[in-house]
Amino acid sequence: MSEVKDFKGWRSIFWPVHAYENKKILPLAIMMFGVLFNYTILRDLKDSLVITAPGSGAEAVSFLKLWGTLPFAILFMAIYGKLGLILKRPALFYITMSVFLVFFALFSYVLFPLRESLHMDVATLQAMQESSPRLKWFLPLIANWTYSLFYVFSELFGTVGLSVLFWQFANDITRVSEAKRVYPVFGLIGNFGLIASGECLKQLVHVTRHLSVEQRWEASLQYIMGTVIVFCVVIMYTYSWMQKNVLTDKRLYDPKDVASAKKKKKAKLSFKESMKVVFSSKYLGCLSLIILGYGMGINIVEVTWKSQLKMLYPDPGEYTAFMGLFSQTTGVITIILMIVGANILRRTTWKTSALITPIVFFITGVLFFSFVVFSKELAGLSIIMMLGASPLLLAVVVGTIQNVLTKGVKYSLFDPTKEMAYIPLSPEMRVQGKAAVDGVGGRLGKSGGGVIQQILLVAIPGSTQLTIAPYLAVFTLLIAVGWIAAVRGLSGMFEKARKENTE
Repeated sequence: MSEVKDFKGWRSIFWPVHAYENKKILPLAIMMFGVLFNYTILRDLKDSLVITAPGSGAEAVSFLKLWGTLPFAILFMAIYGKLGLILKRPALFYITMSVFLVFFALFSYVLFPLRESLHMDVATLQAMQESSPRLKWFLPLIANWTYSLFYVFSELFGTVGLSVLFWQFANDITRVSEAKRVYPVFGLIGNFGLIASGECLKQLVHVTRHLSVEQRWEASLQYIMGTVIVFCVVIMYTYSWMQKNVLTDKRLYDPKDVASAKKKKKAKLSFKESMKVVFSSKYLGCLSLIILGYGMGINIVEVTWKSQLKMLYPDPGEYTAFMGLFSQTTGVITIILMIVGANILRRTTWKTSALITPIVFFITGVLFFSFVVFSKELAGLSIIMMLGASPLLLAVVVGTIQNVLTKGVKYSLFDPTKEMAYIPLSPEMRVQGKAAVDGVGGRLGKSGGGVIQQILLVAIPGSTQLTIAPYLAVFTLLIAVGWIAAVRGLSGMFEKARKENTE
């Protein structure tokens, strides 16, 4: 009953779900909607705060990912791994979500209103930047430390909320035979969160236009973060409801059916031991390379695009409003790609589905860096002169298209294929391996891209994201090639593990 052929017409494309399964699929979709809604708002807001902060820029993001996000991610996941050995899964879920909820409330209504007294004076920061040019992009992170802390927690929410809490829960209650059919469904519904978050950002920024410039940004941020807090509560309530009504229904959840390995005595692994398992497993090694490839690649391209975007929209409010439009566009394109991707996922092999994301990234990345590196030459072309667009505007437009398409295929194909790769693993390997690969590997990926940019920015005094763009273009191509090779290597091991699991 789990095959697509059981459904006819449009239902086989949009809703290949049996009536009795709605009780499980709809709540999962609501949870994913809430997580993606919050993550999208936090992603856009953290960039607006850090990039438009006094003395800062997109270049500072690379330093923050390495010296802020990575250490916090390692610490957070180490604690999560330890707690996972002593707490039951529901308690771990509630505690983790509560940590984010409390911090976001504290930042919005306490730290942000006091930012002027908590942050370094602008004149002092500028003097320090002039005296230490190699640290020009690192110093703003210390000067505006509450923004840096908000950025770190927002980044962690994306990894912990989506990759660890949501997908781990979905993997635990989903049979292997159901995954290819139902994962794209609640992913499709969940991605309406991107559209809703974009509209929310635009409307809440617009609602405060009657206030003075000084009051406008603070009021907008508090309204926006208020919605984030509400959705955190909704996610926790939905999870609680499923514990009582779904996990007690044998038709929807049976531990014997979901377990993917032969019965063995459970081995309780520490976080350090789980890391050893990851690096000693060729299977998890290839999976780590895939996540590293996406993280490093998207970081390099995204930071370069945001440096162009700040030049076009230096005001935090305008920057946030544009990011809202960007998120809306991403949501619409993603939903379209989710429909297409769902059918690709159901009708092709895992390998074919998993290769689409790096190939799209490769093609769009080449186009974007062509417009950045050769913007002046391209601006002289007759067809571009007819459009009357500046080189800066062209770079922003092409970069926006690149980011929209890459994120679209990520949500529609990259995430489902990545999560499917965990299902054939043993329960112990799935939990600890996922925490290590997603929690730390994902951050290593983005931090790795940041390290490359930091080395170039520090080694070349006075350099900017634009001046190091030619070097970044070369790294982007190498990352895409390595990513494709990792997918090809993992595909054989996945099919073998899946067949053994079925037997």
